[in-house]
Amino acid sequence: MPLAKDLLHPSLDREKKQHKKKRLVQSPNSYFMDVKCPGCYKITTVFSHAQTVVLCVGCSTVLCQPTGGKARLTEGKRGRPLAVELCSSGYVSGSQTFWRRPLTVLLWPGHPTHWHSVNALFI
Repeated sequence: MPLAKDLLHPSLDREKKQHKKKRLVQSPNSYFMDVKCPGCYKITTVFSHAQTVVLCVGCSTVLCQPTGGKARLTEGKRGRPLAVELCSSGYVSGSQTFWRRPLTVLLWPGHPTHWHSVNALFI
């Protein structure tokens, strides 16, 4: 009797809905994002599940407010997720995707960090 679901190749929708520890490859639900203030145009890095109010560095306006889970961006603010994928060559390159590779490290995009120094973040 064949299986109704392919356990080795689950769909992306199914992986997103599962608990972060019960996925085929464990990956966090949280991420860092760059938020640009519309008043002074400064960019601030904000954690997606921030538990405190995040203020702009330049003009002290509120960028996001905490909720029970993810932080809610204030109206008019734009956020861009930051992700860096580990390449097969052992170097890190910039990317904005979270679900295509099992090894995703949250750093600045385009940062030429060597794999060993990135691996030290998890120890």
